[in-house]
Amino acid sequence: MSGTGGRAATRAPDRRDDFGGRDDFWNTHLADELVTLKSSADGLSTDDATARLQLAGLNNATAVRSDPVWQQILRRFGNPLVLILLVASGLSAATGDVASFVIVLAIVLLSVALDFVQERRAHNTIEALRKSVAARSDVIRDGKTTQLLSESLVPGDVVLIAAGDLVPADARLISGHDLYVNQALLTGEPYPVEKQPIDLEQPVGDLADATNAVFAGTSVISGNARILISRTGKASTLGALAASLVDRTPPTAFEIGIHKFGILIVRLTVLLVLFVLAVNLSFHRPALESLMFALALAVGLTPELLPMIVTVTLARGAKRLAARHAIVKRLSALHNIGAIDILCTDKTGTLTEAEITLVNAVDASGTNSDSVFELAYLNSHFETGLKNPMDEAILAYRTPDLAGWTKIDEIPFDFERRRVSVEIEKEGNRLLIVKGAPEDIIRLSTHVAEGGGETELDDNRRRKLTEVFEAFGAQGYRALAVASRRVGDDGAPCDTAMENDLVFAGFTVFVDPPKASAGEAVRALAAAGVAVKILTGDNERTARHLCVELNIPVTGVITGDELRSLDDDALTARVMETTLFCRVNPVQKHRVLLALKRLGQTVGFMGDGINDATALHTADVGISVDTASDVTREAADIILLDHDLSVVHEAIVEGRASVVNASKYILMGSSSNFGNMFSMAGAALFLPFLPMLPIQVMLNNLLYDVSQIAVPFDHVDPELVEKPVHWDIRLITRFITVIGPVSSIFDFATFYVLLKVLHAGEAVFHSGWFIESLASQVLVVFSIRTRRRFFRSRPHPLLVGMAAAIVVTGLLFVVTPAGRWMQFVMLPASFFGFLVAAILVYLLLVEMAKRVFFGRAG
Repeated sequence: MSGTGGRAATRAPDRRDDFGGRDDFWNTHLADELVTLKSSADGLSTDDATARLQLAGLNNATAVRSDPVWQQILRRFGNPLVLILLVASGLSAATGDVASFVIVLAIVLLSVALDFVQERRAHNTIEALRKSVAARSDVIRDGKTTQLLSESLVPGDVVLIAAGDLVPADARLISGHDLYVNQALLTGEPYPVEKQPIDLEQPVGDLADATNAVFAGTSVISGNARILISRTGKASTLGALAASLVDRTPPTAFEIGIHKFGILIVRLTVLLVLFVLAVNLSFHRPALESLMFALALAVGLTPELLPMIVTVTLARGAKRLAARHAIVKRLSALHNIGAIDILCTDKTGTLTEAEITLVNAVDASGTNSDSVFELAYLNSHFETGLKNPMDEAILAYRTPDLAGWTKIDEIPFDFERRRVSVEIEKEGNRLLIVKGAPEDIIRLSTHVAEGGGETELDDNRRRKLTEVFEAFGAQGYRALAVASRRVGDDGAPCDTAMENDLVFAGFTVFVDPPKASAGEAVRALAAAGVAVKILTGDNERTARHLCVELNIPVTGVITGDELRSLDDDALTARVMETTLFCRVNPVQKHRVLLALKRLGQTVGFMGDGINDATALHTADVGISVDTASDVTREAADIILLDHDLSVVHEAIVEGRASVVNASKYILMGSSSNFGNMFSMAGAALFLPFLPMLPIQVMLNNLLYDVSQIAVPFDHVDPELVEKPVHWDIRLITRFITVIGPVSSIFDFATFYVLLKVLHAGEAVFHSGWFIESLASQVLVVFSIRTRRRFFRSRPHPLLVGMAAAIVVTGLLFVVTPAGRWMQFVMLPASFFGFLVAAILVYLLLVEMAKRVFFGRAG
């Protein structure tokens, strides 16, 4: 296709080939390539393919190779705070304090193990879900066609591809029929190019000129072929160019918010640690002990479990969604779907049953016509592109006599032309049959078939045809127009220039009944704060009729023709009050989504057609179904196993619940935990000793972290998921300033009781404050986890059990001989009476402060 103007010239990249083939494999003879790859047109054996997979690796051009387990564990020890703490504890061992070294080392190891195991389990869950909807290919192995994961393909495999498939790897065509491929990803060519199973007469270096080869990542628009896999994975053209071709997914608002929260905590931690270190050194306390305490304080302040809690929470949400027949491919999509303000959806299969049935075929006057049906049938029968449901309905209606007809060529369907043409021949007479959108077919026709002859199509007749077509739409029917023209046998290839001077034949009329659950699902989404906008290729009358049947209010309509006349600013001004976009093509869907995003909306898009891939990429969350084409499923973030809007509503609620649970940990980490650490810093100003030993601070932090493992499993109050959930770092910052001081007030009350009432020495003070700070920050979860009064919200039993177990464990360290390892001592019974009263009053005050805070925050 060297004559294609404006394309990006893409040459074959240099790369190592483990199988001895050439980089420009399209320049070799097919027979030579088969010899080089030790394969045949009947493919490989299973044993041979298994051996090759070990050598070539997985066929995934963009995958990042996972690090070995030992590297993943070692990376967690790369945390600067952990490294410094280990060094400082090593110095303790060097000075004779071996017990402190062993205890700190054990705490660090437990913390790292906890983080690693939980994240590993979450990763395995998501990987299993991803593989359940991963792309598959029809492969010939052991002489039989079988369906395998595309990532298991190896050089030498023989694969069958057809319209709607993603090309799984770089390959040569063995055989093919009317194969058109969109390879804009690699070459920039805007139009599909035809591929043929030939040996090139002259070597070419440009990928766009390799008309006998297909490349990984491109998509099949029409036709079918048998291909020989030559390059897979990183060795493919896509793999070699992946760094420049594959865009990094932009961070979500949730990810940005967590990053900002992390920066805020780091800044506060550095300031607090430097302050504590300076105070202790100015009081001439032991430098090593002061350093250990400051570092332990830093570890206590740092929400080191935040990445793990977020990952586990989202992964658990994804697992629950899988049970509801929705597969999450990317974890970030779970937050995005919970934040959706607007859901844009196609009509077919979402609002309708997608059980399209041909009702009738009529001529220009609206009279039943066998000849119109036969033309439509011939077009659908001979086209090799992706069959849409209306083609299937035509073919299922009845089978006319096809004797004598042979196919010459075709012009595949595309969403700009909105039509498909086939050139066929019978007894030396060639006929071009065009089927597509009625508006376009009427425009391209110059004559109309009437009374066994042809009549010129004047303006009056065009108007009448339009009225017939619109009458179908007003009754809720869908229609395609059919036209034809005779063509000469001049050997010229079939092209779009032939789609002119047509003879209009008539209409094929279809019915697609509304889905009974769709209207209720749209109303449920509206009640949940999600506006639904319909983006359809159907005409306005058909779409309006459906909305009336489903009782879906229509507040505004924009057609594709009108959309062309609107610039981006004008579209942005109208897009919010418009609920119905009719006769829109993929580019126009993309523009609508961008206009909504410019207004700050979080946008979801649901579609299953090959034309929806662009919109799925553009949306914040792309939603498709498992029966969609490879191209569409690859572009989606969430795959539905049931094509139903009610499942989307469930996914939105689940996404919101996952974010709410992740936020619980953040709110607790930014309030009670921070308050305790702030109290430690304040206590260092007036105490003659450290308020808590470094190993005790570490133990306190570890036990608290263990108690938070249950947060991802917690129940969520229904009112918290009634509206879109958006990340708000300002709310968290304000929450620190309200709840944090309440925690510190009770810490200082504990200090007073220990020092002035119990006249505690150093060991008693350490023991008393350890159990008070641990119990307060663990139990406060029952207040912070809900905006209701805490006794009116039911926590998950696991959360209750973990909190109780951790508080009891902390008490056991104080009241049993095991605590002596941590230098704890037994406390007087009167302290425990104070502890119970203090915790109850503390929780009461937090409850009051919480209600005032959320009342003002709305």
